[in-house]
Amino acid sequence: MVVQVRLQPDPFLNELTNMFERTTEKGSVWVTLKHSSDKSKVQRNKMKTCGEKIEYRCLVRATDGKKTISTLVGPKDHQRFQASYATILKARMTALRKRERKDKRKAADSDKKEDSKIRSTASKTTN
Repeated sequence: MVVQVRLQPDPFLNELTNMFERTTEKGSVWVTLKHSSDKSKVQRNKMKTCGEKIEYRCLVRATDGKKTISTLVGPKDHQRFQASYATILKARMTALRKRERKDKRKAADSDKKEDSKIRSTASKTTN
């Protein structure tokens, strides 16, 4: 059974860093972000009919399969949280490999050579 713990944004980031450290050798961490008002549908409908403004937040969840943590980030804290979150992700994504890309000029030259070979063989067969 996985227990979900709701934390404040700063402790959430600390625990997320710990999760990444625990899973460096083996394992994965899944992070999901969701648009949320933290109110039930009935409460939101009542607020809409009364004309009250609904404050939406970002629900951020992270799990390593054993432990699940979450936090709610409001619009005021969003920029600061996003900057800290991006720093953590950049630091912990060291196991990713760079994609192998072909040099554009070499690829274009090889395509031209293939096209010319096809044309020359086609002209020989028509003659």
